[in-house]
Amino acid sequence: MDDSDLFASASRLSNPRRPLLGLTVLVVEDSRYACEAMRLLCLRSGARIRRADCLKSANRHLQVYRPSAVVIDLGLPDGSGLDLIRELSQCTPRVSVILGMSGDDNAEAAAIEAGADGFLPKPVTSLGAFQTAILSKLPPDRQPVGLRQVSDEEIIPDRLAYRDDMAHAAEVLNDDESDKSWDYLAQFLGGVARSVGDAPLADAAAALAASRKEGRSIASETAQIAGLVQERLQERVAI
Repeated sequence: MDDSDLFASASRLSNPRRPLLGLTVLVVEDSRYACEAMRLLCLRSGARIRRADCLKSANRHLQVYRPSAVVIDLGLPDGSGLDLIRELSQCTPRVSVILGMSGDDNAEAAAIEAGADGFLPKPVTSLGAFQTAILSKLPPDRQPVGLRQVSDEEIIPDRLAYRDDMAHAAEVLNDDESDKSWDYLAQFLGGVARSVGDAPLADAAAALAASRKEGRSIASETAQIAGLVQERLQERVAI
């Protein structure tokens, strides 16, 4: 099914407050907190959302649907989002809008080089910036008719979604001790912690990433992260 075809007519019915009415956005994101932010952004904009938490799940969606836009986190549990961007950018027919997304400020160039039309730096909280990132990349025949109202509304996800991310991190810590899992954990926790404003956890994730890059022992870093994750899980349970 080609979801983007539905947008061609639905876009004519969009209104200034819901400029993405009829658009279907596939969000490929492993963080529940970040995904909740994207859900709220799509809801406020009038777009429908489909979600995938890994490359495998995204490919299952894409075998059945062709969304109007795809927003792809670059760090995923089963590989790099850059690979999916490259694949989608070369497909015919092509998805109208492909956006990379990451908490790494240096990742934008890699996303664009891989074939993305644009880039969303995490945390994505501005409704106006989200809408502009998609609308500015749509082809002319899919642009909504008329003027739109640019919103400065800030989207703040439910903090309970952060607890889900901490539970996921705890699972990675307990179930997998491969080099690949440590790199993923550092990237995942760093991005989530920065989105929420959790400086201690963000610093611990950065220290783990630095030790991995330099080939040093990571015993102290992983122990610190395990303790911080458990603290956050216990705090959330108490609430």
